[in-house]
Amino acid sequence: MKRFISLLIIISLLSPTFTGCKKDKGDPPVLPPAGSMTIDFSNFQQGKKGADEISIPKGTQNSNWEFAAIAAQLWNAVIVTTLAVPVYSFNKVTEQKPVYLEDKTWQWTATATLLNTTYQARLTGQITESDVIWKMYITKEGTGGYTDFLWFEGTSKPDGTSGQWKLYESQANPVELMTIDWTVTGNKIGSVKYTYTKSGNPLKDSYIEYGLTSNTLNAYYTISYYNASYQKFISLNVEWSTTQHNGRVKCAEYFGNTDWYCWDSNFLNVTCP
Repeated sequence: MKRFISLLIIISLLSPTFTGCKKDKGDPPVLPPAGSMTIDFSNFQQGKKGADEISIPKGTQNSNWEFAAIAAQLWNAVIVTTLAVPVYSFNKVTEQKPVYLEDKTWQWTATATLLNTTYQARLTGQITESDVIWKMYITKEGTGGYTDFLWFEGTSKPDGTSGQWKLYESQANPVELMTIDWTVTGNKIGSVKYTYTKSGNPLKDSYIEYGLTSNTLNAYYTISYYNASYQKFISLNVEWSTTQHNGRVKCAEYFGNTDWYCWDSNFLNVTCP
């Protein structure tokens, strides 16, 4: 009986310790949504001119839409050629369940295969008093492989409503390439803004912001980028319907005024209402 009572005393003394450990562990941080790194370019995939070509004859059959498509493709090219691996890896990681490490830090891992190359992705999220600190490490297997390259990092609010990513160009050239600021509205992405930050490049400080609204034209871009033809930065606004695909664009440098120029659901020029 005495041994039994002694055992109960020991268990009662240790219980607060075990409970405290569980309490300190808490819940994992709210993951930024997969869409926090991506912009929807699907409405502007058919243009064929380069991003620096601004010689589209005004008033031709689909010049309004094509002008908007050129600026969108500039950014789409950056994502496809430079950020395909980290963005795809992040999407795979967000599908997994995390494990607790230490110091209020959780880890998500996933295997991502892209163009017959396998990558191991490791995302950590550390909870602090004011935000969550994120770090994404990528390991490439096979020829030219590397281990635990910090491809991007960032912070987010504890409730997951906004944050910023900082992405680096590559393992071979680990310089900052761009930042991505994002917000969530309700349970959907509200806005995503890419800002090109690489030094020594004419595109430095160029940006594109994408967002969704409740308007009839429910999607928008706000774009500013260096255009070689004008040898200066130009700015444009684009609005379109994600269901009907009609939209409008305005750019003082290109059109010579601040009016809107529209296209219909077939991407053909129409008079704005």
